Amino acid sequence: MGWKGILGFEYGIVQAPLGPDIAGPELVAAVANAGGVGLLRAPDWESPEYVKELIRKTRKLTHKPFGVGVILAFPHKENIKAILEEKVAVLQLYWGECSKELAIEAHNAGVKVVPQVGSFEEAKKAINVGVDAIIVQGREAGGHVIGQDALISLLPRVVDLVGDRDISVIAAGAIVDARGYVAALALGAKGICMGTRFLATHESYAHSTYKQKLIELDKTEYTDVFGRARWPGAPHRVLQTPFFCDWKSLPAQENESNQPIIGRSVIHGVEREIRRFAGTVPNPTTTGDIESMVMYAGQSVGLIKEIIPAAEVVKRVVEGAKLLIHQTFSLDSV
Repeated sequence: MGWKGILGFEYGIVQAPLGPDIAGPELVAAVANAGGVGLLRAPDWESPEYVKELIRKTRKLTHKPFGVGVILAFPHKENIKAILEEKVAVLQLYWGECSKELAIEAHNAGVKVVPQVGSFEEAKKAINVGVDAIIVQGREAGGHVIGQDALISLLPRVVDLVGDRDISVIAAGAIVDARGYVAALALGAKGICMGTRFLATHESYAHSTYKQKLIELDKTEYTDVFGRARWPGAPHRVLQTPFFCDWKSLPAQENESNQPIIGRSVIHGVEREIRRFAGTVPNPTTTGDIESMVMYAGQSVGLIKEIIPAAEVVKRVVEGAKLLIHQTFSLDSV
């Protein structure tokens, strides 16, 4: 069954590499220590020494394997080189094509390659490149969403496409609990990747107001109003905060570049000004008008009722799934 693990990890539970720095060493180490697949998020600019430092900080907190997520839409060659030199367990890739050369290079360094895709076509390309696993993201997911298909229709198509190849299919998008995990397993996935659920943990590097809003609010919307200048053509799912509801029909030609500065933040060691409509979520260093900043969340945010330790997330999902399968779906009870 799915909790036999994936990619050599104890469990098939992946913690999404939440950006720009929400998935830091504390969260990743907590997930790794609990037997899950923790993924750091590399900076969206070249900073190889900083990437190595992030990896080393994480290694001080866990002796277990973990990985790093890289967004291919931004400069990344030096960062990937640093990741492969550090020989982490997993290189997760998103928003761009993984080349055959990169897959070979990673495998030569002993690093597994796991792209996240949002369409059948993208999955096809990834399989041909020789990846180790594929994260299939549905449109229900929080944060930046690459495809238009719902997870329940896309996932089994990718599972069928993979067939008997040694590629683990991992489901992502609005999965927050054991029920979602079992549903993904039923559709043929070997594991799940959760973003919003791990965002709402003690160890996530999100600002406390952001975490609070995840508990308070239960509606999300698929939009493109945030971060248009920095990351064009990248729609995203956000919490329907009062700020977002006031501004969600922002004219298409408007973006953050000429907007007032609403706060400041230290992101991956660099101090940044945050303008209105920037795509950057608040972290604990952020000052200013926090409630007017973007807050990404997936469609199942309404199921998240409390902020808990990351290890507890892993434990509840795994134990809950075992229980569901043995009690509710065992042959005697069907």
